[in-house]
Amino acid sequence: MGASDGVDRRRFLGLVGAGVGAGLLMGEGIGAAESGSLRTGGHRVYLGTYTSGAGAGTGVGLASYQPATGQLRSTGVLAGVANPSFLTLSADGRTLYAVDEQTDGSVTALAVDAAGGLRVLGTQSSGGADPCHLAVHADGRHLLSANYSSGSVAVHPIHPDGSLGARTDLVQHKGSGPDPDRQAGPHAHMVCPDPGGRFVLAVDLGTDTVYSYRLDPSTGRLKPRSTAALRPGAGPRHLAFHTSGRFAYVVNELDSTIVVCAYDPATGVLRPGKPQATVPAGAPASPRNYPAEVLVAGDGRFVYVSNRGHDSVAVFAVEAGGGTLRLLGATPVGGSFPRHISVDPTGRILFAANQKSNTVTSFLVDRQSGALTPSGTPLSTPIPVCVLPAKV
Repeated sequence: MGASDGVDRRRFLGLVGAGVGAGLLMGEGIGAAESGSLRTGGHRVYLGTYTSGAGAGTGVGLASYQPATGQLRSTGVLAGVANPSFLTLSADGRTLYAVDEQTDGSVTALAVDAAGGLRVLGTQSSGGADPCHLAVHADGRHLLSANYSSGSVAVHPIHPDGSLGARTDLVQHKGSGPDPDRQAGPHAHMVCPDPGGRFVLAVDLGTDTVYSYRLDPSTGRLKPRSTAALRPGAGPRHLAFHTSGRFAYVVNELDSTIVVCAYDPATGVLRPGKPQATVPAGAPASPRNYPAEVLVAGDGRFVYVSNRGHDSVAVFAVEAGGGTLRLLGATPVGGSFPRHISVDPTGRILFAANQKSNTVTSFLVDRQSGALTPSGTPLSTPIPVCVLPAKV
């Protein structure tokens, strides 16, 4: 929808003001020495934040972590990228992409040097309001982004140097849901390619629908293939595929559930099953819980979900070859409102970006039991909403 939906989104997220970028012209940036990158040892992490509102950040945060413990330390910031609330890396790790979540939305490409320093390559309009998620297509030649407030999905070509070309497509979702505050219109919350790279799936919170598309590599345009309807009022937010590629797990923000969906990689058709809670039975009903991120362990044995409100990470055992989930428990996150969670390339460290406590917490992952154990001291950083470990 329009700008008013963006304001509602920011009010929900506890932010005020409009997204405003400052400071960098195309091609400018900071190198490894100035950013304090990784000449200190450890592995790189990039932090997404909001740059508007009280206590906001100033751009893309840089940090490092010790692989044995997950202990984080801040190493700098790339100032001037407006509201980089979600980040992703190219397959070779040499380019970082950021959404610029504001009313006139855009996406920014940043070159990553050998020591982890960042340099802005350029910015392109996303064609919609408040882009909140992006992904590199499996062909490595297109960037996909989801415009939350306007409920649309954009495609940009990726040039050989990692920079972005002008938008080649903008697909507009239509419809609404029963929640008058959050579902007055479409709200694309995620877009990602399937594991085989044949189809693109877009998760829309406003219409309770997951849309499936086929990307034409010659034109950069999306062709609709199918739709999957979730329970009215569920508010689907994100999904993650099982390692088999035959199941996907959709986390629903508005009814605090996760749904196992059968997936046909030959047709792109998603078939949702029954929803189940993302918090243990008997958990307090207040404050209200809003699940955010869902991720699958690298070996496909466990699924993790961040719970905002319950302030935990739910751990599910994957059973029946990916076809069922069993809730093992929910580990306190050690912060408030964990919006994004991620695992490092080894699968041994899990990070949680706790938006309202301004912290990122680390956990050791027991890969046999799936259990999470808090590790190290939380990193204090402004409004962390995305934590992205670099590729090793």
